Amino acid sequence: MIDFELTPEEEAAVKVAHKAAEELFRPISRYYDEHEHESPQELIDTLWEKRGEVGMLSLSLAAALGIEELCWGDAGLMLCNPGPSLGGAAVWASGTPEQRDRFLKRFNKGKPKWGAMAMTEAGCGSDTSAITATAVRDGDEWVLNGEKIFVTQGKRALEDSDGIVVVWATVDKSAGRAGMKSFVVEAGTPGMRVEKLEKKLGIRASDTATIIFEDCRIPYENILGSPEVRKLDKTKTAGFQKAMATFDATRPIVAAQALGVGRAALDFVKETLEKEGIEIRYGLPRNKLSALERDVMDMEAHYKAAKLLTLRAIWMLNQGQPNNLEASMAKAKTGLAVTRITQKAVELMGPLGYSRKYLLEKWMRDAKINDIFEGTGQINMLIVARRVLGYSRDQLK
Repeated sequence: MIDFELTPEEEAAVKVAHKAAEELFRPISRYYDEHEHESPQELIDTLWEKRGEVGMLSLSLAAALGIEELCWGDAGLMLCNPGPSLGGAAVWASGTPEQRDRFLKRFNKGKPKWGAMAMTEAGCGSDTSAITATAVRDGDEWVLNGEKIFVTQGKRALEDSDGIVVVWATVDKSAGRAGMKSFVVEAGTPGMRVEKLEKKLGIRASDTATIIFEDCRIPYENILGSPEVRKLDKTKTAGFQKAMATFDATRPIVAAQALGVGRAALDFVKETLEKEGIEIRYGLPRNKLSALERDVMDMEAHYKAAKLLTLRAIWMLNQGQPNNLEASMAKAKTGLAVTRITQKAVELMGPLGYSRKYLLEKWMRDAKINDIFEGTGQINMLIVARRVLGYSRDQLK
């Protein structure tokens, strides 16, 4: 039976995350939206000191709910939270127990540190199997070459002496997806550098980097999982499955981020209406409701449906159950839901929503990325369709 019940300790941790969002994130949200690429160092240090309370880096229901709370405060600042992040999720999903121990334990001590995942390239966005970055074995080392774009927290991971970047590259171009492998590159490795930082529509507090790998040498044992190039069947390969396993872990987390942004906008609308003495009359037939009431209820329905899908995907992951379908369903739904909720919130609030006096317009800008990164909404819907209909990648494109 699916159980979303939290322990008293987990409930307390989620409350601490909400308090951090309210007291630490919200007051500086607008400043770091307007000062892109300026690092919120005081916040980073505070979050690192309290990481046991608000960091919640494990892939659990409490972590997902904590992330929702932090993104209710500010999604960009949440991504400044020190920790292994997407790079850690890739190690967790694709690495051996020894590799998890070696690369993730460093995030439990010392100064703030970050992980990042470098997969996207200029010539292949959604089609991750088309990556062109290469990894060539040279004795006891791998030599990486290529360019990766839109690397979340890439700059911070490289500047941190203990940071890691998980890079996806091909060890054999002729093997197609079978040649796709992931490698851990530690900060300070010669041949890895930040080329530029993106200027973005939303989540501006989070650095988004282009990273160049030029004859970048890493130890042979830094390849995650098995180095063997092998096909599993006609439609799946070992390397490609590792990439998808990573997404199965990270997509529900991104969905939780979207929930936080959507709920922030929904809360703002409901609180504003309450201040104006406007009541939402629940329990009446739709034809008895005003257009405003129907809109608010539709926003709530989208939010709640997205949240249940997200919690189910996270729960299955923690139970060791395959959640490929459920992770994609959660990601597709929340990306769509948060976009609709924030846009409708701006529309309903009129000048209040469009004004920079309030954070509502910012939440609308922050929302859209959740429908794009970790697999676009279209790609995730395609994955859902394939799983439900039993079609292969070649049969349904």
